[in-house]
Amino acid sequence: MWEKIHETVAFLQPFCKTTPDFGIILGSGLGSFTEEINIEHTIAYQDIPNFPVSTVTGHHGALIIGTVGNKRVLAMKGRFHYYEGYDMATVTFPIRVMKYLGIQQLIVSNASGGVNPDYYVGALVNITDHINLFPDHPLKGANDDRLGPRFVNMSEPYSKKMRQHLQAIAKSGNIDLKEGIYLGLQGPTFETLAEYKMVKRLGADCVGMSTVPEVIVAKHMNMDCLGISIITDMGDEENIEEVNHEEVLMAAKKAEPKVKWLISEFIKSYVI
Repeated sequence: MWEKIHETVAFLQPFCKTTPDFGIILGSGLGSFTEEINIEHTIAYQDIPNFPVSTVTGHHGALIIGTVGNKRVLAMKGRFHYYEGYDMATVTFPIRVMKYLGIQQLIVSNASGGVNPDYYVGALVNITDHINLFPDHPLKGANDDRLGPRFVNMSEPYSKKMRQHLQAIAKSGNIDLKEGIYLGLQGPTFETLAEYKMVKRLGADCVGMSTVPEVIVAKHMNMDCLGISIITDMGDEENIEEVNHEEVLMAAKKAEPKVKWLISEFIKSYVI
C-alpha cells in the first residue's frame, strides 16, 4: 500500500502547481460540479497508476485538478464502491493519495434514501455523523503506522467547523439544509421496507452505499471531512415502489444546482 500510494502521488504531483486545498468526491449525478471548477487538468482513472475504474452509470471516472475561486481543488468525478467488487483498500485508495498530495480538507457528496419524515426528495443533508454497517472495514488487517494509528478516534467524523460554515452558507442563500446521520450499507440493492424501518430505528436519517469507508480512512489520516447528501428517494410505504437507479439520478440532477452553489461558495469562503 505504501509503495502504491507514493507511486500514484509521484505521477500526479506534476499536475498540481501547488498543494490542493480541498479534495472532493462527487457522488451519483453530481459530476457537473466540475462546471464550477476552473479546470487545469482532467486525468482519466485508467491513466493513473494503481487507480481502479468506476463501473457505475453516473460515475464518469476522471480526476479533475483546478481552482474554485482562489482555492485549489482536486475532484473525483466518480467514486468506487464496495458493491462493485473492490476490496475496501481499493475503494479508499484515492483518499490515501489525496492525503499524501497534501490535502487536509475532504468534501464527500452522495445520493441517499431518506427515512426522516422531515426529509423529502431533493432535500439536502449536512451529515453530522454516520453508522457503519458495511460487512468489511477499511482498516481491517495489519496497521501501517506511517498512515495512521491502529485505533482511530471517531468522535467527530464530520468536522464541526466545516458543518457550521456550510450551514451558514445555506442560510445566506436561503437553502433548506437539513442535518442528519447517514447509515452505510453494502448495496447494490436498494433497501426493503423492513430495512428502511431498521435504519430509522437504529437512529439514522438517511441510508446509502458509500461515504462511510472514505471518511473512516480520511480520519485515520487525521483529515477534516464534510459530507453532503441529496435525498433522492424516501423509504416509506408510499414511495418505495418508485425507487430505481434512474429515478435516483433524476432526483440528484434536479437538486444539483443547489449543491453546486453550496459547495462552490463553501470552498471560496472557508478559512483553512
